[in-house]
Amino acid sequence: MRTNRKTAIALAAMLLVGAAPAVAQATPVAESAAAPSACRPANHTAKITQAPASAGHHHYRVTLTAPRGYDPCELAGSPTDVRFSDRGSQTQITAGHYGDQRTAVTFGPGSPVHFDIQVPNDARQVSVDEASFTLQAPAGEIPGTSFAQGKLRVAAGTVIGPVQQGA
Repeated sequence: MRTNRKTAIALAAMLLVGAAPAVAQATPVAESAAAPSACRPANHTAKITQAPASAGHHHYRVTLTAPRGYDPCELAGSPTDVRFSDRGSQTQITAGHYGDQRTAVTFGPGSPVHFDIQVPNDARQVSVDEASFTLQAPAGEIPGTSFAQGKLRVAAGTVIGPVQQGA
């Protein structure tokens, strides 16, 4: 009986060792699930900072960054559905857009992007601390709302520039 048990254990071990390469080949690394997209609102952060003024306008830069662990993606054009809030209260000010709406840029970990908020100097300005917006991809809208934090002043006639490469 002892010989049969040893033989059975040896046979089982050979089968497992022989089967291991077949199991590894059946689930190659290339077939593993892709990481979530950096373009999804929950997968990036956005910060508003003051930028240099131009003739007749104040400018603010909204910089988007994505941490490691997310897949890069493409963005294009200006964010849409832009809304501004101050301490949680939404203002009535909406924003238009300007610039090239078709050029695609890559966004992801190590590849931040930014866009411009241009506010006319001569309009009645309102202080806000948050902007919400919907990002655009070359093929259309990215579902969900992104949020950027930072102090700025907005007014009627505020426009949003297209997403550009860099911080």
